[in-house]
Amino acid sequence: MPSKQVVLLSGSSTGFGRLIAETLARHGHAVFATMRDPAVRNAANASELRTLAGTESLALKVLEMDVTDENSVERAVHDCINQAGRIDVAINNAGYGIVGLAEATTLDQARQLMDTNFLGSVRVNRAVLPFMRKQRSGLLLHVSSVAGRVTLPGWSIYCASKFAIEAFAEAYRYELAGQGIESCILQPGAYQTAVFGNMVTSADHARGETYGPAAQIPDRISAALSSSGGDAQEVADAVLSIVETPAGQRQLRYRVSTVDPGVDPINALCAEVQARVLDRFGVTAETTFTQQRAANAD
Repeated sequence: MPSKQVVLLSGSSTGFGRLIAETLARHGHAVFATMRDPAVRNAANASELRTLAGTESLALKVLEMDVTDENSVERAVHDCINQAGRIDVAINNAGYGIVGLAEATTLDQARQLMDTNFLGSVRVNRAVLPFMRKQRSGLLLHVSSVAGRVTLPGWSIYCASKFAIEAFAEAYRYELAGQGIESCILQPGAYQTAVFGNMVTSADHARGETYGPAAQIPDRISAALSSSGGDAQEVADAVLSIVETPAGQRQLRYRVSTVDPGVDPINALCAEVQARVLDRFGVTAETTFTQQRAANAD
């Protein structure tokens, strides 16, 4: 079995995060499952995870972390370091969705979603990277979406946040390669999780009055998504596989969904284009993961 990894996971209260925490812990990894307000708002979810850890003797601990609060993120990372001595994997999973016409989404709604879905990952990565750099090893795993490659009308701000994650995580892939740290992206499709019960609706309803039939598109797509998809355990199993893949052998992107809506060809084409871009600027060697080069970087 691969050596035990110390994993910091955001958004662990429900959905993918909850399944990922349980799956990794059951396979021998030390998991710090983080969530907002485990004492009140998420008290039941936190209690269930702690009970599971006790019943099955799992290395699974709950930490408080609000990814929209830099101080909260820093505290959680330091708590993890103080208890485990290291962080091998940081999984950026926290996020939610907004359904509605783009124009009907208020600026406050858009700002709050990007603060969680995108800037939350920025905060977590900035907090864990100094420790990974000292280790000369680590994995940043970003839970994106097939909606980070294809655009769904009525899901504009959510798609925008995932498109941002895709670019951000890929840039990290190149920038950190020489330090023995990898950045990977997981692109799940539609699965039955709590996310559909936690969707926010665009608040400025008056903005949709002139859209006619197009105003019904968000609801139609949401209904189709909520009634489709397979077993969400597939996503947790994919995360486990990525975590247990030896350093230097991990792909940049992993698509996991019951049906490929065309993401695989997009990923393949983008990989070809990116390779040409890096070569054009003469930075191919510097952006290629090399453990030996990272070990000698001191």
